[in-house]
Amino acid sequence: MTIKTNLHPLNLHNKRYDFPALIEAHPDLKQYLVITHNQHTIDFGDANAVKSLNCALLKKYYRIDYWDIPKNFLCPPIPGRVDYIHYLAQLLEENCIAGKMSAAKVQVLDIGTGASCIYPILGQRVYNWRFVASDIDAVSVASSKQIISANKGLSSKIKVLLQPDSNAFFTNIIQPGQHFELTICNPPFHRSLQEALAGNARKRENLQKKPRQKAHPENPGKSDVATLNFGGQKAELYCRGGELNFIKNMITESKNFREQVLFFSTLVSKKEHLSEIKLALKKAKVEEFQVIKMSQGQKISRFITWSFLNKSRQQTWYKQRLLPEALQE
Repeated sequence: MTIKTNLHPLNLHNKRYDFPALIEAHPDLKQYLVITHNQHTIDFGDANAVKSLNCALLKKYYRIDYWDIPKNFLCPPIPGRVDYIHYLAQLLEENCIAGKMSAAKVQVLDIGTGASCIYPILGQRVYNWRFVASDIDAVSVASSKQIISANKGLSSKIKVLLQPDSNAFFTNIIQPGQHFELTICNPPFHRSLQEALAGNARKRENLQKKPRQKAHPENPGKSDVATLNFGGQKAELYCRGGELNFIKNMITESKNFREQVLFFSTLVSKKEHLSEIKLALKKAKVEEFQVIKMSQGQKISRFITWSFLNKSRQQTWYKQRLLPEALQE
């Protein structure tokens, strides 16, 4: 039965999870299967169950035979993560009026890829994009490199780099003469360790009120995973000034790379941060910015994109970099 959600139309996860098919792809998932309201699901409060579900989803739908993360690192919900990718692909397509673009030519920079390398592997498998993935954490970089090397066809498409400066975003990563169609980012949410711990404590308290979590009826897998997954290292969970300061600093630094990136983007968790972010973009004198909403059941998320290139220069970019050779002038 189709479950009505507001995931992107191209998202493969608009239906209830097909657990028999997922178990066939990844037999380990079977041990975590439970029955709630006469339907198969997993306990989304169990980190091992969530990780096993991710392995099954990645293998069945995205041809990822090996995927793992170190203990206590964030386990990303696949439906919501791939939604970001689909909306970015739509952004590129809608802004290309010069002709049919070649997706295989798209270069993407993932800021803070984490231990899961989730955006690069999804973007590569779904759209055949090429990625540079960066992180300030050496363990995350090593984990991402292991995922890339263990899966056929990824090593030539995804490069993982250690960012040596914890205060930098693009510096040290984007090299002279290098260009990216997109940058993506899922910023740290909290302002301090204490705030992160308090947030997790509230989530655990809510979990105790619900002895057994089932898949969300409107959005199987996304919102419950996001709510009940308590992993995360320092760089993933918090930074000085929290999400707002992180994004404002990113905007400031992006000015130095205005000629090398077509569209910058970042997720924005808190809606109330948008007004200050928009003000920062205006001060940076960007040519355009856009807030794109994503909905997963009752949960609303969003990301913001900006570009320093006007429409004419954007089309020149498409013609020079993204059109098939036969269509280039």
